[in-house]
Amino acid sequence: MDPVDLQLGNKNLWSCLVRLLSKDPEWLNAKMKFFLPNTDLDSRNETLDPEQRVILQLNKLHVQGSATWQSFIHCVCMQLEVPLELEVLLLSTFGCDDGFTSQLGAEGKSLPESQLHQGLKRPHQSCGSSPRRKQCRKQQLELAKKYLQLLRTSAQQRYGSRIPGSGQSHAFHQVYVPPILRRATASLDTQEGAIMGDLKVEDGTDVSISDLFNTRVNKGPRVTVLLGKAGMGKTTLAHRLCQKWAEGHLDCFQALFLFEFRQLNLITRFLTLSQLLFDLYLSPESDPDAVFQYLEKNADQVLLIFDGLDEALQPMGPDGPGSVLTLFSRLCRGTLLPGCRVMATSRPGKLPACLPAEAAMVYMLGFDGPRVEEYVNHFFSAQPLQEGALAELQTNGRLRSLCAVPALCQVACLCLHHLLPDHAPGQSVALLPTMTQLYMQMVLALSPRGHLPTTSLLDLGEVALRGLETGKVIFYAKDIAPPLIAFGATHSLLTSFCVRTGPGHQQTGYAFTHVSLQEFLAALHLMASPKVDKDTLTQHVTLHSRWVQRTKARLDLSDHLPTFLAGLASCTCRPFLSHLAQGNEDCVGTKQAAVVQVLKKLATRKLTGPKVVELCHCVNETQEPELASLTAQSLPYQLPFHNFPLTCTDLATLTNILEHREAPIHLDFDGCPLEPHCPEALVGCGQIENLSFKSRKCGDAFAEALSRSLPTMGRLQMLGLAGSKITARGISHLVKALPLCPQLEEVSFRDNQLSDQVVLNIVEVLPHLPRLRKLDLSGNSVCVSTLLCLARVAVTCPTIRTLQARKADLIFLLSPPTETTAELQRAPDLQESDGQRKGAQSRSLTLRLQKCQLQVHDAETLIALLQEGPHLEEVDLSGNQLEDEGCRLMAEAASQLHITRKLDLSDNGLSLAGVHCVLRAVSACWTLAELHISLQHKTVVFMFAQEPEEQEGPQERAAFLDSLMLQMPSELPLSSRRMRLTHCGLQAKHLEQLCKALGGSCHLGHLHLDFSGNALGDEGATRLAQLLPGLGALQSLNLSENSLSLDAVLGLARCFSTLQWLFHLDISFESQHILLRGDKTGRDIWTTGSSPDFPAGAEFLGFRRRCIPRSLRLSECPLEPPSLTHLCATLKECPGPLELQLSCEFLSDQSLETLLDCLPRLPQLSLLQLSQTGLSPKSPFLLANTLSLCPRVKKVDLRSLHHATLHFRSNEEQEGVCCGLSANLLGDSGLRCLLECLPQVPISGSLDLSHNSVSQESALYLVETLPSCPRVREASVNLGSEQSFRIHFSKEDQAGKTLRLSECSFRPEHVSRLATGLSQSLQLTELTLTQCCLDQEQLAILLSLVGRPAGLFSLRVQEPWADRAGILSLLEVCAQASGSVTEISISKTQQQLCVQLEFPRQEENPVALRLAHCDLGTHHSLLVGQLMETCARLQQLSLSQVNLWEDNDDSSLLLQNLLLSLSQLKTFRLTSSCVSTEGLAHLASGLGHCHHLEELE
Repeated sequence: MDPVDLQLGNKNLWSCLVRLLSKDPEWLNAKMKFFLPNTDLDSRNETLDPEQRVILQLNKLHVQGSATWQSFIHCVCMQLEVPLELEVLLLSTFGCDDGFTSQLGAEGKSLPESQLHQGLKRPHQSCGSSPRRKQCRKQQLELAKKYLQLLRTSAQQRYGSRIPGSGQSHAFHQVYVPPILRRATASLDTQEGAIMGDLKVEDGTDVSISDLFNTRVNKGPRVTVLLGKAGMGKTTLAHRLCQKWAEGHLDCFQALFLFEFRQLNLITRFLTLSQLLFDLYLSPESDPDAVFQYLEKNADQVLLIFDGLDEALQPMGPDGPGSVLTLFSRLCRGTLLPGCRVMATSRPGKLPACLPAEAAMVYMLGFDGPRVEEYVNHFFSAQPLQEGALAELQTNGRLRSLCAVPALCQVACLCLHHLLPDHAPGQSVALLPTMTQLYMQMVLALSPRGHLPTTSLLDLGEVALRGLETGKVIFYAKDIAPPLIAFGATHSLLTSFCVRTGPGHQQTGYAFTHVSLQEFLAALHLMASPKVDKDTLTQHVTLHSRWVQRTKARLDLSDHLPTFLAGLASCTCRPFLSHLAQGNEDCVGTKQAAVVQVLKKLATRKLTGPKVVELCHCVNETQEPELASLTAQSLPYQLPFHNFPLTCTDLATLTNILEHREAPIHLDFDGCPLEPHCPEALVGCGQIENLSFKSRKCGDAFAEALSRSLPTMGRLQMLGLAGSKITARGISHLVKALPLCPQLEEVSFRDNQLSDQVVLNIVEVLPHLPRLRKLDLSGNSVCVSTLLCLARVAVTCPTIRTLQARKADLIFLLSPPTETTAELQRAPDLQESDGQRKGAQSRSLTLRLQKCQLQVHDAETLIALLQEGPHLEEVDLSGNQLEDEGCRLMAEAASQLHITRKLDLSDNGLSLAGVHCVLRAVSACWTLAELHISLQHKTVVFMFAQEPEEQEGPQERAAFLDSLMLQMPSELPLSSRRMRLTHCGLQAKHLEQLCKALGGSCHLGHLHLDFSGNALGDEGATRLAQLLPGLGALQSLNLSENSLSLDAVLGLARCFSTLQWLFHLDISFESQHILLRGDKTGRDIWTTGSSPDFPAGAEFLGFRRRCIPRSLRLSECPLEPPSLTHLCATLKECPGPLELQLSCEFLSDQSLETLLDCLPRLPQLSLLQLSQTGLSPKSPFLLANTLSLCPRVKKVDLRSLHHATLHFRSNEEQEGVCCGLSANLLGDSGLRCLLECLPQVPISGSLDLSHNSVSQESALYLVETLPSCPRVREASVNLGSEQSFRIHFSKEDQAGKTLRLSECSFRPEHVSRLATGLSQSLQLTELTLTQCCLDQEQLAILLSLVGRPAGLFSLRVQEPWADRAGILSLLEVCAQASGSVTEISISKTQQQLCVQLEFPRQEENPVALRLAHCDLGTHHSLLVGQLMETCARLQQLSLSQVNLWEDNDDSSLLLQNLLLSLSQLKTFRLTSSCVSTEGLAHLASGLGHCHHLEELE
């Protein structure tokens, strides 16, 4: 075709296109708005011919470039009914780069210039390029008014000419229902730019659009932050504000500017505020400086809206959006355009630090039920469709919960609009079960011809995925192919807008209609595209945390991508995905299985609260029951959700997952912003056992929704609702709902600022909750009158066990009755009467009203109230204002109130005068066990003992009394009472009146008095000693910390003679610890008189009392001679026996001599102990001298120079004196000196010298000393680990002595010295050497060296070698003895050799000896000869566990020859030994010659 024909063809084609578009001008206007979003559709074009108007619009599209023109042509072919021939020509001619020419047709060229450019924006004029001209104020004002009018006109044109697309409902574009807006209170961390703490959303205070900017209050915050999750309608609300302003509703603002951060992020250069307003938004016709000056003067009437503040955190380039954020920061802080209003929208999470801390926070909570219904009614214009859509939402709970998100509500309505005409009612449950399938149906519904190009959809999904991965939400024509732009425009998947980046720089930008749609298309690409493998797919299946991420530079754009991937893994989506994948169903199935497998792994992990919610969404989208069951069972028993926003959809999803769980679960919502209708999502969730909402600014709407859900939770045992603003209206709903939950065990309404009447209304429900154990109403500020009403409820309600009120705390503790089935089936009136009777008998009430500002008249009311009630276990009225009179009243009523454990009146302003009144009031109370009053510590506590009739029944009491008759009087159980008046400032002048008040208490049982921490002084101690006999028999008296002097302390010892009950006096002078105690068994109370039932009781106990020693313990006291003289003089009249225990830092020799000199004047003294007392080195001799000075000294035990004890005998005792010097540092030299003095010391008992670091020298010296100590009867020394050294004496000279030496480790040089000592100790008859390291050679030497003139001597040796040595070698040792051997005993098991010698040795007849030799070797013959000489007088031979055949029967042969010469042998023992037959024959032959044998074993 030549150029002329081509031109003619294009001309005809152009004419055909014009005629085609003239038939549908609305469609063309919509496409003009899409491809040229900044172009005005001027009303003046309406006067033109329709074809001329089409030509004008086509010219505007054509001049935009090839990409825009080609995209438009593709839209024409996709959406309009174009003949096939024309479609081919259009795509071949204009749909490619070759067909793009400047031919506009003769019609276009013939149009006037003015008409050609009608509707186009005027050339852009930079605000900073023109010089500033001086004008009068009037001219400046006119310019400003023109600009303001231009702003409003521009907004009217933008929002007033919305034209719906072809085939779509007009209502789809025009419907707007405002979401729930709630003001939120939170502290904004300006350093981190994050919302700190709980974002507390106020319930019941909906914010309208007009309330967002309260211009009446100039001091209010000038910055408003609108927070909302994705899809809540933040951007829609921002544009709605612009539309309202254009319509004149927001008349408080003269100028309104709307900026989107997704566009501002593209600006990388530095901007001034005037450039931001005029270059990037709308420029004035002239003199921008004058206009800007006017805006500065009227800044309080300027509103700037910044949409998508969370997107400003995304780094879009190397320089980032710093310049724009700098302007935004200065605007927020008032350094730029001071006084202007700033509003920003953002998702919850990290926010820039530029926001001021006082910024107003408004939270978008989506739609509730009425709003969803309103939206549906507006969306569907036809009545049947309205009714059908509402019916579908009513039957499809899942779809209804999804509609809580406004964006999803719009999608759901679009799908229902598409499905309702062609499907039977109720099909939405199957077709729209999940959010993913909702989007899938939306894509199908947006297809104009019902045909969905799979390739174009996947390619557009690839663009969406690439944008998510790079953080890109704005695309240009160069980023998307023209066919894809046309596809997106045709299916309403893309939106277009004008992007201005500078003066005269603007171009058309494209974005997906919502970020969630971009995520859905990206998920489609990942699941169906053959370009994506399984590993790449699974990398996108992750869980995002909703908590504030301080380390991230931006919020992730792919919030819903894992959810969509999980939804596409559903089997329901497989046909759709297979269609997109060109029938590759195996690949799709593999990817779906991979997604499910990843979710299974995530379900078994320990996840945080936000990730648990994300996982539940993903699992719910898969529609896999097995996966849902695994997830539900893997959730922890305690499931907390803290500090992140939750929607109704989130809770509905969680509820769906919990339906697959068998075990109960605890849900704790703490710091999570919740929508008022959120509890409705928990309806029917029977798995919840504990449900807690803490620190929530919820109101009546939340309570009403919760009241509808509670009766449906069959397992619910604990309900907590804290920190809310519920009023009486909201509580009324809950009070009606609680009786429908009989299984409840705990209810908490803490910190809800409830009024008094509301609290009383809540308490009225207690009888209707049979299993309730705890009701917490703390933090609700009830008055005193209401508190008394609550006390009345506690008294009358049979299940209440405890009422605890302390400042803001108010808690009821209950004990549900345990009734049998038979009792429950009885008549109601009988049940009630039985229950009241049982409750009156068994119930005990604990009442704690602490720091409740109770006064005297309140105490009277309380006493009258409690007297009608059950037994009281505890009454705590501490911290009130009862003062003396109130405390007296309570003390008097204590016996009537049947208190079984405790009455606490602490911190009630009790004075010292009131103490006497309280003491008199309780004097007749038999059950009082202890009274503790401390005015300094504001303590007044009564402790009670249970009455006997309350402890046991009549039969038990009778048995108890019978058992008493069988007991000794000393064993009778007696009551005990403690009266502790500590730190009360008591002085001597108070004692007389105090003792009168105590007089009544002294006759009710054993009385323990505690006057510690007062100011009695010496005068008080003296006066008290005079008054004590009048108080009767006490059990103890504590006078600690009363500033007593040493003389006064020592003077208390006189009480031993004046007080019969006093047995122990413990004094620690420096710490001022003074305690007088009676006998621990408490038997002295009976000494005041005889019981008629036990006439011998007094005599018996009197005898016992004379036998019980009295003790005086005096420590931390300077024991000087005068003090000791005074003490002993005081103790002289004390009845005995007496034990005196003294302890001081150091006791001088003079003081010790003084003390020892006084001992003879204390005949009742039985023990004197000096413990932890430093003594001088001379003290042992002074103590030893007491043995001669005081004949009654029985034993002196000196363990060290810090501990000494003297034991005294009574006049009737005649036992010996024992002395203990163990654990000292005597050493060998000290022990030698002591042993030298031993003959002069009159010891008749024992002397203990253990642990004195002695060696073998001391053992040898002991042997050498024995001849000079005739009264020593036994001595034992062990130098091993035992380190013992003991000598025992007799009263008279002892003929036979025994010595035991163990582990002495004697060396060879010690043997001769030991033998010498043994030879000189003629009275020593027995020596035992145990493991003293003597071998056979040394033992033979010792036996050969020991010699005596006459007598017997036994030597017993125990050494390890004794069990290894042969019988011949042992006999060879015995043969070396210098005396005659009369006994030999060998035991291998005991490793022992015993030899008894008789001195002098007598020679036998040598002829008889020679006759015995026969058939022995030379060595054995010599040994037999020695044995015959040494053992000629042997009378006993004992062999145990010996081996006689190990040497070829030589031993038995030697014994045979030896036995032939033992004419005096009387005993022969051979036990547990090894002997051969031949050996036995030898022994039998030898024994046959022992004619004097008496015992054979």
